[in-house]
Amino acid sequence: METAIINSLITVAAFLSMEGVAWFTHKFVMHGLLWRLHRDHHKKESSGFFEHNDFFFLIFALPGIAGLFFGMQNNFNTLFWIGLGITIYGFAYFFVHDIFIHQRFKLLRNADNNYFKAIRRAHKMHHKHLGKEEGECFGMLWVPFKYFRKTNPNSLL
Repeated sequence: METAIINSLITVAAFLSMEGVAWFTHKFVMHGLLWRLHRDHHKKESSGFFEHNDFFFLIFALPGIAGLFFGMQNNFNTLFWIGLGITIYGFAYFFVHDIFIHQRFKLLRNADNNYFKAIRRAHKMHHKHLGKEEGECFGMLWVPFKYFRKTNPNSLL
């Protein structure tokens, strides 16, 4: 039982750590060195379903896949549980960013929850900047408190 708790904590820690990794990578890599891959996400350059930005899905998936693979090869060691946390974060990112925020699949269009409204508002503020400089709100799941206040003026946050 103790091992299950430790493995669960490792998975949760990896998941939560990915928010920081996503923020850092989004701010300094996607809006920096690899802006040419991310640019079409801010400025629609094609009418197709896929964007160059979608390559980041593969880039982010590789550490999770590697952790799962090498962790399984080594008797489900710590690498597996880290890879699982990274992979779960990837699914959460896809669900929140691509499905909920950008509506690439028409689901959850009328979510009326203050957290969901704050996520959408923060992401909208991120996309108001069309260039790679002067952006804001580079994370996904953590939303600055000011976006909660804007969605619900009566909120105590």
